[in-house]
Amino acid sequence: MRRRNVSIPLLVMLLLAPAAALRAQSYYVSPTGNDANPGTFESPFRTIAKGVSTATVPGTTIYVRGGTYPITATINITRSGNSGAVYKLWAYPGERPLVDGTAMALGLRGFNMSGSWWHMRGFDVYRAGDNGMRVTGSNNLIEHCAFFENFDTGLQIDNLASNNRVVNCDSYYNADPGQGNADGFAAKLGVGSGNSFTGCRAWQNSDDGYDGYLRGANDVTTTLDNCWVFHNGYLKSGAPSAGNGNGFKLGGSDNRDLLHNVLVTRCLAFDNRVKGFDQNNDRGSMILLNCTAWRNGTNYSFPLDLAAGESLLVKNCASLGPAGVVPVFAIQATNSWLPPFDVTVSDFLSVDTAGVRGPRGPDGSLPVLAFMRLAPGSDLVDAGTPVGLPYTGPAPDLGCFETFPSAVRGDPETPAGFSLAQNYPNPFNPSTAIGYRLPVRAEVSLKVFDLLGREVRVLVDAVEGPGERLVTLRADDLPSGTYLCRLVALPLVPAQGAAFSATRRLVLVR
Repeated sequence: MRRRNVSIPLLVMLLLAPAAALRAQSYYVSPTGNDANPGTFESPFRTIAKGVSTATVPGTTIYVRGGTYPITATINITRSGNSGAVYKLWAYPGERPLVDGTAMALGLRGFNMSGSWWHMRGFDVYRAGDNGMRVTGSNNLIEHCAFFENFDTGLQIDNLASNNRVVNCDSYYNADPGQGNADGFAAKLGVGSGNSFTGCRAWQNSDDGYDGYLRGANDVTTTLDNCWVFHNGYLKSGAPSAGNGNGFKLGGSDNRDLLHNVLVTRCLAFDNRVKGFDQNNDRGSMILLNCTAWRNGTNYSFPLDLAAGESLLVKNCASLGPAGVVPVFAIQATNSWLPPFDVTVSDFLSVDTAGVRGPRGPDGSLPVLAFMRLAPGSDLVDAGTPVGLPYTGPAPDLGCFETFPSAVRGDPETPAGFSLAQNYPNPFNPSTAIGYRLPVRAEVSLKVFDLLGREVRVLVDAVEGPGERLVTLRADDLPSGTYLCRLVALPLVPAQGAAFSATRRLVLVR
């Protein structure tokens, strides 16, 4: 038989053909498309569900054009990517898709994300028959989305879901038929650990702004940073609801015995019908740093003892009006209700709430307002205790805002430079907060190593925009000792600076 020669270039092409077939790609969805189309920019799909089901290769991006997408069935996201190849469900740049569940039956969710390693960005989810979105997968990022007028919680994380991040999202006017279940955001019931909410707003939901009630989970940790909750416990009409009406309900359980460990930093609660910051009956550790409360039914409410070995730590927090219930066993420092402070309206640039529901910045950031920012000359300025959060001046300010744009220290939304703060508390057991600052959009790596140089945690591995961040390290499975936390940040635009790196020592004491 005559042997046929195959050239090396042809052989390489043949070997690479299967890999090329599995290469991640982009699909497009448009209200003017057709699900029989190939999903290209020129011939897009019609439905988001078609785009999601077609994306079978991790790393694939689904771009959804602006316009209205009526749905009668839940959009199920079941496939999982991985840390190196995240699925992306993104609004097309400069456009905003509205997922409209007006025709849905009661009890059907808008989105159900059981898959992991997804990044969803830029969607409005309206009038779903249950949750606007339920997340039961892990390691997902939900960014710059809004969930409103749904018939249960706007965005709920549960069923062992862990390490999900909700960033710069809004949730409002959600109300279930009984008015006692619909929260703005929730990490509750059987939720896993390591979920976080950053830069989120929740207002006028029939139950709570944020709910951490547990049923089936125990000893989990959630982080809330730079979030606003207001006017919860009211219906869209403005009438009081039959719900609980709390801003941040940090935990609780049926038998009053479960532990939800919550780190709350730089958060703002005002005008909630019942409580601003609410322990409910949580028995876990709660850390509140640089928070502000005003004109809630009760500003701070922590009336119950904790489980053995757990602690309540409250530092640098502010209350305009009576603080409420902060027990004697709480570890406190430089809170506005402690001597020598006497807080009045004159301590703030403004108590006018105009603009709190206003549009976000182009990157999804919260609007920058004078509301509840400290006035120059207030004795709350530079009066705090360093707790690991970034600050300017000789000491932190009290409350959730460090400065005001064009005031003494410049714009807090544009940090002066890269920095990695010392973790707080330090020494710690079993969790600690680590803060860092980015002046520009950058590739960010935040990892923890033991003294032999072995990697023990990856806290952040993502591209992030400018701003201040806070992450929680939970070290239940690590032995006592000294660890190193290393931040490496590489600006995406080389002209904006060189790579930055910094290291801090963390001490875990059992």
